[in-house]
Amino acid sequence: MKVQLIADSGSTKADWCLLGARETGHYKTHGISPYFLDTQQIRELIEKELLPQLPPDVQIDEIHYYGTGCLQRKSVQIVESALKAVWPVSGIEVKHDLMGAARALCGREPGVASILGTGSNSCFYNGTEITKNNPGLGYVLGDEGAGTQLGKKLLQYYLYNSFDEELRARFDAQYNTSHEEILENVYRKPMPNRYLAGFAKFLGENRGHYMIENILEDCLNEFFFNHIYKYSESWTHPLHFTGSIAWNFRDILKELCELYELQLGRILHSPMEGLVAYHQ
Repeated sequence: MKVQLIADSGSTKADWCLLGARETGHYKTHGISPYFLDTQQIRELIEKELLPQLPPDVQIDEIHYYGTGCLQRKSVQIVESALKAVWPVSGIEVKHDLMGAARALCGREPGVASILGTGSNSCFYNGTEITKNNPGLGYVLGDEGAGTQLGKKLLQYYLYNSFDEELRARFDAQYNTSHEEILENVYRKPMPNRYLAGFAKFLGENRGHYMIENILEDCLNEFFFNHIYKYSESWTHPLHFTGSIAWNFRDILKELCELYELQLGRILHSPMEGLVAYHQ
């Protein structure tokens, strides 16, 4: 039996699964983005964080890697070169994380597949290939419905003093930060997308407050308006979602689908469960 290593990587964290070895193994590392990391840095991350977790004598035959940013050939080559440097095997497939989401959510059936995690993206998948993709614009111009947009909106409320007294007190108690520190993290320090997305946790922990619900509903509604609505297939095929934001706020996704009379399909916290089934 061939031993396969499957990877699903966002910019914040990566999930790995070893299939076909004596025992199926699941592992986690920091996320890998060719926008922020070069080949050498990705190789070092894998060697430092993943290799110590794998069985020492395992021989990997195939690697199926699905990752954020792996759409342009240049980005694919950055990741591919890093993987080959660690495992010099010929069976390496590097695909965009959107293809991973589509295969995980839809299997071999057509549907609209969406990622709502640190970033956001969506596509129509015909059961084999992605035939339509409303392009994601990243955390500066886009990422509607994603952790980066939710965090950005939350910080706007905070910095513009739009929070009521109760919510501001909760925020201050949890983060003990300042206007200057927030701007430093957003504009000067590395990985501002991760920093912004980290504030989505506060939204989840304070559900029920009307300002929190407004932020969540506004951002997810923007995702529907700017992405879901762009596919005519959204009215004839199920809508599937994956990612931490989709999972944690699935009740709002369900409400929006009911409101707009759209068919809700699967919601997965992570694509890995579906990818394991697909590759098995």
